[in-house]
Amino acid sequence: MKTPTIVLTIAGSDSSGGAGIQADIKTISALGSYAASVITSVTAQNTLGVQGIHPIPMDMVRQQIISVMDDLQPQAIKIGMVCNGDIAVTIAESIKKYQPKWVIYDPVMVSTSGSKLMTDDTIDCIRRKLIPQVTLITPNLHEARILWGREITCIDEMEKGAEALGKEYGCSVLIKGGHLEKGGMCDILYDANEARIFRYDAPKIESHNLHGTGCTLSSAIATKLSQGHSLKEAIALAKDYVTKVIDTAKDIQIGNGYGPLWHFI
Repeated sequence: MKTPTIVLTIAGSDSSGGAGIQADIKTISALGSYAASVITSVTAQNTLGVQGIHPIPMDMVRQQIISVMDDLQPQAIKIGMVCNGDIAVTIAESIKKYQPKWVIYDPVMVSTSGSKLMTDDTIDCIRRKLIPQVTLITPNLHEARILWGREITCIDEMEKGAEALGKEYGCSVLIKGGHLEKGGMCDILYDANEARIFRYDAPKIESHNLHGTGCTLSSAIATKLSQGHSLKEAIALAKDYVTKVIDTAKDIQIGNGYGPLWHFI
């Protein structure tokens, strides 16, 4: 057997198994790589909502990162939930120290309903310390609006926002258009290396089982990058995978609310 690439996920734990660390590990494994993990928070949640969040102490987050990076040396890192500024700084310092080839950050700042999940101080710290260290950020429309400071309601504004954020932070930006009110799925990439905009279209699948979609997409991108694909190729392959796992899950009943994807297609 060929040795698989190693992908590290730094994220929160979802007790229901649909998002966070659990979704990341399922995605990385389903796509043929080896998943390592650093847990930033423990949550009590299910398909009906989040009942509690407990951040992991900063020193323990740092120790987990050191343990994985010193031994496993992952080719790519995916970052998810960052609970506070101390953890954001810890992750940023670790990226500077270890210089992994690919770092994908899914900035989990806003809930599906549009409610902020972070304090303004934490968001400010992430903007100053963490985002400039990563390869790609994958905000949804709500998160892109917070980072850019402007409303995003159409594809033209997505393109302008992606380019503006990419130039501000010096990284590539993939704005996810799943919350656009009209049309199908459209994501916009600003590739910082080429200074160009790319558009990814996909059919919109009607389903109540969408929990963990953002986690799954960012983990799939990180996995495909670790396997040697270019950024544009990795995003295209990851989006194709996400479309398939959403379609596979749409008729599955897990829990009594918004259910998870089915990662093992």
